Amino acid sequence: MSTATRTDFDAELRRHNEVLRRACGIQSGEHVLDIGCGTGQTTRQAARKARAGSALGVDLSAPSIEHARQLASAEKLRNITFEHADAQTHPFPQDHFDLAISRFGTMFFADPAAAFANIRRALRPAGRLVMMVWQARDHNEWIVAIRRALEITDASGADAAGELNPFSLADPPAVTELLEAAGFAEVTFTDVHEPVYYGADIAAALAWIHGFTCTSETLKRLDHAAAERAVTRLRTTLAAHTREDGVWFDSRAWIVTARCR
Repeated sequence: MSTATRTDFDAELRRHNEVLRRACGIQSGEHVLDIGCGTGQTTRQAARKARAGSALGVDLSAPSIEHARQLASAEKLRNITFEHADAQTHPFPQDHFDLAISRFGTMFFADPAAAFANIRRALRPAGRLVMMVWQARDHNEWIVAIRRALEITDASGADAAGELNPFSLADPPAVTELLEAAGFAEVTFTDVHEPVYYGADIAAALAWIHGFTCTSETLKRLDHAAAERAVTRLRTTLAAHTREDGVWFDSRAWIVTARCR
């Protein structure tokens, strides 16, 4: 393993994070809801921008929320809170938030119609939604290259283990219809063409990719020799994407914005 900084989602999405931050345009007095906040990087950024307002981060992962609280406490942020909650069903205060944001945290709703309706109820009448989601799988080199190395050939968007599809919000007409039905209007899509960072070197990137469900589940199904061959193919793929500043893969995402109707 590399001795460099361990790869995590914040590191992976460092370029995307800047794009989202600019797109949100958070004002000092706004109250911000961060959906699928993970360990709270985007929530902390929102709290710093909304100095006279507040930021609430929610996530389904209890360990992530606990870590987020620790990081916010270390930064002495007083206008921030975190809740271990499901944004689909959580009883947010109605008409409270000025802005709902999400960095790849809205693609896994079991019931997206109910989820976005619940988020809409939490927003004020003039409230905004700004979320980042992946474009179609075939437009994302990171998943195409990994699946090719693992010789995954099924045509579905979901991982081999049957997880919900990380590309479920890739289609603009379908997402527009979904959001309009939930009470949003003025839905727009902005192309985001930025690379994802997988680590300082091949060893770090391989460790990160091992945590992906499609990788771990595929390797579990293989016998030892086949798994070794798959890992060798992964190493070759990572070597082809290694630069002086680490391992990077091309990706495409959408910034989706909408206003409450």
